[in-house]
This record gives sequence, structure tokens and C-alpha cells, in this order.
Amino acid sequence: MIYIGIDVAKDKHDCLISNSDGEILFDHFTISNSLEGFGFLFSRIQASSDSASQIKIGLEATGHYSSNILEFLVNKNLPIFILNPLHTSLYRKSLSFRKTKTDKADVHSIVSLLMTQKLTPYIPASYHRRELKSLTRYRFNLVQDCSVLKVSFSRLMNLIFPELEKIVHQVQVNSVYQLMSEYTSASALSTANLTHLTTLLRKYSKGHYGREKAIEIRSAAKQSIGTSDGILSLELQQTLVRIRLLQEQISIVEARIKEIIEEIDSPFITIPGISYMTAAMIHAEVGDFSNFSSAEKILAFAGMEPSIYQSGQSTSTHARMVKRGSKYLRYALFTAAKNVGNWDDTFKEFLQKKLSEGKHYNVAVSHVAKKLVRTLYSMEMNHTAYIK
Repeated sequence: MIYIGIDVAKDKHDCLISNSDGEILFDHFTISNSLEGFGFLFSRIQASSDSASQIKIGLEATGHYSSNILEFLVNKNLPIFILNPLHTSLYRKSLSFRKTKTDKADVHSIVSLLMTQKLTPYIPASYHRRELKSLTRYRFNLVQDCSVLKVSFSRLMNLIFPELEKIVHQVQVNSVYQLMSEYTSASALSTANLTHLTTLLRKYSKGHYGREKAIEIRSAAKQSIGTSDGILSLELQQTLVRIRLLQEQISIVEARIKEIIEEIDSPFITIPGISYMTAAMIHAEVGDFSNFSSAEKILAFAGMEPSIYQSGQSTSTHARMVKRGSKYLRYALFTAAKNVGNWDDTFKEFLQKKLSEGKHYNVAVSHVAKKLVRTLYSMEMNHTAYIK
């Protein structure tokens, strides 16, 4: 068997090729992150063995830095093993008490892990799964960026027109956005044409607000303690422009995500409380459920398993969630658990049972998430819809 270790970096990759006897066929060498570099590595792989079944290639999961070389090797039909960087780090540290961290040491650790550990081969995801993963993570980041801007908008409203928050149901709605885009201060609102103000509110609130609300807002603006600082008004305008742009981008991404979920005919959306977006994130992060031998393995992958500490006769009774793994999957499962705990009778009863045992709400939700994962795993493996 030929073992090939690759330590991935941004501009170059460090490599090592060894055989089953521990003989170094090609000692530590560096290739550039380019087609020429990939070709040089492949030529050395071919020189080491002409049979793909006798080759094991290991590299760490290093985000987007490993994507290009991974795709190159997969297209060459070579067997790949993706290693957790934490695993290789702990393994390297276990070999020596010396505090040594070099690319050469890392690539030796990768080869040693390939030779000594039972690892699961990398299975390329389908096109839909890859697209879902990119889209759901992109949407996640867009939503976070939008949330930051909404917090900024609330801060600005407290400075410019603090009274408005008590007049409308909430300030983070399209009608308020449009209102403050046109009138960027309380003083500007205080002199607004009542007919125009009424028309604006009625249109963008979809009929929820009318003339009475327009009069109330204009009256409050006349008595407002808000500042008319021009800099704050400019910041408010720019913040609203960015919020609208992000909302448009999110809508476009969500439309494509929904199309894919309908194409793959996900059974998860048959569970009350699980939306298209949550189902998409679960599918994207887990990938092929058959790669996991049990639902507990998915929980571990999400970092939702409890930590264990035991020494002698002492065992920790306050185990915390590990939180090592896909933060996106952990977020999706926790969000789904909260929603199904409100919408589905079976999960609602289970949540109430955990709360009645004196568990904190978040702890109770984590128990619901574990039950939910077992349900999702069974549905996916048996290709069945949800049955209450």
C-alpha cells in the first residue's frame, strides 16, 4: 500500500509518499497550488504505484484551501481520506513532548494516521448537495450580516425618533424602512404631507396602517426628543440601502434553495416546524446519511454530544455539549428542535416533559434535537415521510 500525505496551505502544499514498510519513496516535497503543481504530484503518485486500489491519500479538512486539489485528485479517481485537523494535531503532539509544529511534521503525522488508523474514504457529494452546501452557508452569512445592520438601524432609531417604537408594532418592517428612507428625521416627519404619509403607510404596510396611524406618527414627531443630526440621517439612509440589498440577495438565494429541496423531494419538510431553509441546511451539512452508521454519529458530527470526564472514582455530572463539528448543522438542528417543539404534538410533549424535570430550556431543546435527529435519520434511511 502506498500512503500519500498532503498538508494543505493557501499557496503551496507539502507532500510525502511512503509505503507499507515505512520506506520513504518521496521525502517531503512542496508543490505550488497550481495545475503545474498538481501535475507534478500526480506524476509522483504514478511513479509510486500504477494501481489506485493500492493508494491512500490523506489531507486535512482546511475549508476552501483544499477544494481545488481535492477536486483534481477525485477527477483522477484516486482514493481520498479527509482528516480532522484536530485529530492530526493531537496525534502529532502525542508523538513528542517537544513543542514542534512545522509543515514537515504535519505531513508526517498525516501519513502515520493513514497507516495506523481505520479511516472512512471520502465520497464526493452529488452536485445538488454541493450546491446546497454553498447556498445555505452563503445565506447563513447574509442573514448574519443583515441582523447586524438591523441592530444598527434600531440604535439609530433610538437616537433619531425614539417614540416611533411605541407607536408601531415593530420597527424592523418594510413600512418603517420605507418611512425612514423618505423622512430621515423626526423633524422631517413632523412637517410631512398627511395625505402622502397616509398613502405611503397604507401601501407598504399592506393596509395595516392608515390615516389614523399617519396622524399619530406625525403628532409624535412634533413632540420628539430625537436628534436631527445630518450625519445620523446619512448613516440611517445608508443602513437601509444595505438592509434592502441583503434582503434581495437572501430572497434570490432562498428561491434557489427551495427549488433544490423540491427537486430532491426532501421528506424533512413533512415535519411540522421544519422549513425549507432548515431542511436544506441539514441535508447540506450531513450529506449522504448512509455515511453515518447511526444517528448518534450525526450528533457527534454536529458537536451536540455531551463531553465525558471520568478519572478514578470521579465522574463529571455536569457534562457540557462538545461543540466540535459543523456549527451550521448544530445551528440548523437546534433551530429545528425549537420549532418542532412548538408545532408538533409529539415533540411538544417531549419538550414539556424535559422542562418538568427541571432542565433549563436550552438543555431541554438539546434533548428534543437528539430525538429529532433519530427521527430524521430513520426517515432518510427508510425513505419515508413523517408519521405522527
